Amino acid sequence: MKQLHKSPTHAPSPAHAPASKISKPARPGPRTWVGYLLREQRLLFVLLGALIATSFFLLRPYLFSLSASNPTERSPIFNFAAHSSDPRGVPAGFRPPPRRVVVTGGAGFVGSHLVDRLLEQGDSVIVVDNFFTGRKENVAHHLRNPRFELLRHDVVEPILLEVDRIYHLACPASPVHYKYNPIKTIKTNVMGTLNMLGLAKRIGARFLLTSTSEVYGDPLEHPQKETYWGHVNPIGVRSCYDEGKRTAETLTMDYHRGGGVAVRIARIFNTYGPRMCLDDGRVVSNFVAQALRKHPMTVYGDGKQTRSFQYVSDLVAGLMALMESEHIGPFNLGNPGEFTMLELAEVVKETIDPMSTIEFKPNTADDPHMRKPDITKAKQLLGWEPKVSLKEGLPLMVTDFRKRILDE
Repeated sequence: MKQLHKSPTHAPSPAHAPASKISKPARPGPRTWVGYLLREQRLLFVLLGALIATSFFLLRPYLFSLSASNPTERSPIFNFAAHSSDPRGVPAGFRPPPRRVVVTGGAGFVGSHLVDRLLEQGDSVIVVDNFFTGRKENVAHHLRNPRFELLRHDVVEPILLEVDRIYHLACPASPVHYKYNPIKTIKTNVMGTLNMLGLAKRIGARFLLTSTSEVYGDPLEHPQKETYWGHVNPIGVRSCYDEGKRTAETLTMDYHRGGGVAVRIARIFNTYGPRMCLDDGRVVSNFVAQALRKHPMTVYGDGKQTRSFQYVSDLVAGLMALMESEHIGPFNLGNPGEFTMLELAEVVKETIDPMSTIEFKPNTADDPHMRKPDITKAKQLLGWEPKVSLKEGLPLMVTDFRKRILDE
């Protein structure tokens, strides 16, 4: 008997199952893009951007031609030094780039006036002073200035600063002060100068040494030129200052020749003006203070010794011109107008009190008989010469001294 078998019904395997249709997103057509651009004013912003870009590229050659015809508009590459009479190389009407400047002895008589001028021209100034002869009152009016810093520090000890210019004025400059502690005086001249020169070398700063006419000693040449080597007593009571400054000049030139330091040397002659110490032993301050106090004016020796007196503003102008020049020096900075001590006493009497009297005392040791600068070199190379006469400057000093003496 024939047995009939039915084939089992098998479900189709997944491999043989018909592929299901997967719907794909339709590509955006032209109408979709147009709609996207038209929504939210996108087309307007695209057209505006294209207009700005097109305008820039069309006007670019014209703008460049304008800047080429007006080089002062391109100050970063304009050669200011070639078109300037300013010692900093900036033409009139342009503010010079600010610098960081340190002034050692900046709370003293000359230093404080230098600080005034540096801040006035836009520099940032750091004053380093141990206040042996300097006074905080001389710079107190700058304490709220954000570009001014005051550090109580003795330059005999090293200091680390980041500056562009170093004006090294730190040293007692009057006989009363430098004779008070002669060892300290010569240490300041030698160690202090070494420390500041070392700082200048490390940071690449320009260095200016304020030397003195005392390097000429009791001169045999009159007037004194920078080429004169001097006539100095190396073991006298003034030698701590005279020879100390001569050594400072030596160190300055050795750092220049051996270390490549950019240096400047100024030899300062007698200077007077407001903020001088009332009793520092210098002849102008002595005469003025004595006359205001109704004391006899003290003349040492026969009063025929000669000195030249420059007003402090003239000296500051000379120091700044030298610092920004390309000349090393040394340069004499002083007023060639020459007065005997008796002539100076007469000018002080005319200015303060015609009834003032004169008292003669024995002369001090190693006191120079003549002192007058030859400033031909400064005139020719720095374009500098003093402008304030003794009769113009002395009343300004007297006003300052009168106020301070009344406040005593």
